[in-house]
Amino acid sequence: MIDVNFNRSNFYPLKLKKISSKNIFKIINSEILFDQDINKDFLIKEISSIEKIYNNSILFINHKIKFNNKLNILVITNNKDLFDQRYYDNNIYVKNSELAYREILNSIYLHEDDINFKDNFIFKNNCYISKFAKIGQNAKIGINSIICRGVEIGNNCIIKNNVTIKNSIIGNNVNIGDNTVVGGTGFGFDLIKMGSTNIKPHIGIVNIEDNVMIGSNCSIDRARIHITHIGSNSMLDNQIHIGHNVILGNNCCIAAQTGIAGSTTIQDNVIIGGQVGIAGHIIIGENVKIAAKSGVTKNIESNSTIAGFPAIDIKLWKKSIIGNKYGYKRN
Repeated sequence: MIDVNFNRSNFYPLKLKKISSKNIFKIINSEILFDQDINKDFLIKEISSIEKIYNNSILFINHKIKFNNKLNILVITNNKDLFDQRYYDNNIYVKNSELAYREILNSIYLHEDDINFKDNFIFKNNCYISKFAKIGQNAKIGINSIICRGVEIGNNCIIKNNVTIKNSIIGNNVNIGDNTVVGGTGFGFDLIKMGSTNIKPHIGIVNIEDNVMIGSNCSIDRARIHITHIGSNSMLDNQIHIGHNVILGNNCCIAAQTGIAGSTTIQDNVIIGGQVGIAGHIIIGENVKIAAKSGVTKNIESNSTIAGFPAIDIKLWKKSIIGNKYGYKRN
């Protein structure tokens, strides 16, 4: 697991300076609040995810997970069995955990999808840089670019023209092409209740390690709670979309017009051809090669070479192409 520590309030100012575990229920709509069992009152200081557990935090889950029981965690769940088992010390049972998530986070944090969110920019060298951003030595920021609140850019980076960077920590020697957006809102919503006023708050960040190359017209969405990650020395061509919570390993190479859906992990040294579509919530192992125009719908073992839709071992794919052309049947 990639572990990156960041100060959330640098990116998302707090609406509520203090709120305790025993007062959280006041934020939740009474129509979705079923029950609560809170044995310890503590100040809420963070939001946890399964990937990263913080002390004095809220954790939204729908199945049992293990964490250090010495930590002060308020668990919010829509799983009645989990609540009834009292597996955790502090529990709230709700009808709809996604709605509770939206109500609580929108009450605690300001974010760019909140009309009251504000930044404070300096106009410098024909670009806008937030007073709350940090720019490293010898970094070059192109014309019409926007660097937003909390962003950290390392040394010797090249940020080209019309680039927008939000909610991101960027390492050294990173090169980002024209018209790219890093750290925008992820595609998170409830199918039952859609629309722009019902999107799920994204209060995570994008973390880009050293020596990464990102082409033009790319979009890299920030994580919902923790990080979207681009590993060191990775190369992204033009017009690539990286969904929220994606973890991309070191030394990866992705050709143009590829889309990677949210919460997928791609391990080190993976090569992806152009116009590949990769489903969400899957794991692609190390040293995998994916042929152009493939559709990847399931986990892929390390050292595999795959092609087609759904993507399979490239030798089997070639046999199927020949079989279809000449009327052979594959056993």
